[in-house]
Amino acid sequence: MRVLIFHGYLLRGTGSNIYNANLARALARLGHEVHLLCQDRSWDAPEGVTVHNPDIGRVLPVYVADTYDGFDAKTYPELTDGELDHYLAANVEAVSSAPTPDLALANHLIMGPAILARAGVAPYAVKIHGSALEYTVKPHPERFLPYALEGIRPARGVLVGSEHTANSLFEALADEPTLPDRTRLGPPGVDIHEFRPREPELERLASRPAASWGGDQGSPEVLRELDLSRDRIVSYVGKLIVSKGVDLLLAAWPLVVSRVPDARLVMVGFGTYHDALVRFVEALASRDLGAFRDIAARGRELEGGPVGELRYLNAFLDTVDDEWLRAAPGAARRIHFTGRLEHDDLPMLLPACEAQVMPSTFPESFGMVAAEAAACGALPLSANHSGMAEVTATLRPALPEHLRPLMAFDVGPEAVREIGSKLVTWLELDPRERDGARAALASEAARRYSWESVARGVIEAASGQV
Repeated sequence: MRVLIFHGYLLRGTGSNIYNANLARALARLGHEVHLLCQDRSWDAPEGVTVHNPDIGRVLPVYVADTYDGFDAKTYPELTDGELDHYLAANVEAVSSAPTPDLALANHLIMGPAILARAGVAPYAVKIHGSALEYTVKPHPERFLPYALEGIRPARGVLVGSEHTANSLFEALADEPTLPDRTRLGPPGVDIHEFRPREPELERLASRPAASWGGDQGSPEVLRELDLSRDRIVSYVGKLIVSKGVDLLLAAWPLVVSRVPDARLVMVGFGTYHDALVRFVEALASRDLGAFRDIAARGRELEGGPVGELRYLNAFLDTVDDEWLRAAPGAARRIHFTGRLEHDDLPMLLPACEAQVMPSTFPESFGMVAAEAAACGALPLSANHSGMAEVTATLRPALPEHLRPLMAFDVGPEAVREIGSKLVTWLELDPRERDGARAALASEAARRYSWESVARGVIEAASGQV
């Protein structure tokens, strides 16, 4: 079967990029002929996958402000009408010029579905990733809801990563009454052949050059500071933006180090909030409460958005005591920014991690990084909401009942202390009990997730099997 996938971005780094790279590989393994439209010009396509790069010019529309080599990235609301029309026309032409597919998949609520609809592709399914829905269509319905409806109405099926995303979608597109009947769960998968308990390869990873895109925001070279015979490694993997709640994790780190002095925090990712997070670590080193207060007061302003208080961080700062301040400088020395790593690099790191934290304060369509961490045997500690909570629910039964609460925390005034206390409890477990729990998590993640099952779900959705 010939399958067309429309994804207007790269195939590295972020969730939807990784989704499409793995989906294309899985479809090819299942014997399908895949035509993948994207803006990645350096991806090593496997046999059976042909990559097409639509000529969109310099302007690349994005949902969250970011930088991309070779492009002028602009958020959708920042686009002029002329820029948006050009982007749509260039992609419609590229889709129309590709071999006629038997079925297709459009990624993101906008603009992929509208592009397939305008190109006359049928049948097709739509994969909803949370960013287009939450950051663009819902905040700016007057301009972007018509495009969303234009693309969603002809779709045979709609795939969502979680029930939370489905409900958010139904609310935003209430004018399309048939949508719930065409929607099915279609979360991302995990490459269980790579993401598994194995020997970490930190030296190999540390020897790699810093990423060529994502800015000067760290280097894998910092991994040389880790000593696997002694260090207790906790990781964060994701964009460095306010919505990911990274400030809560950094604030919790002195609470962890005061009880587990050998703990190290490895921060993997890049984004517009990086400089503010570096300033946060510097404030830890100098015990500068004034700097913390300034960061908490300004919030999104420090990543280029409007001023907005980080109220959960402020709530914690109101309770800071001498113990936290004493631990802060030591904690700062045990926080390491790797910058952006390739997704394929993560299996070299995650098996070395005893836990991974996903502290997003904004809804997530799916907790893919949590599932990947679990597959490697790391405890996934995630915010207890949206798609993250649904991933936690699938993995929680793998653990003994008394350990299950360690997998989630509530976003609120107590979030920082809850993150800290749950990490400490996990790291202070008897090693035999913790190792058994890690093995059980890895086994459950491998049982529940595979990209081949995701690929079959896409085929079914595009064929109208909901």
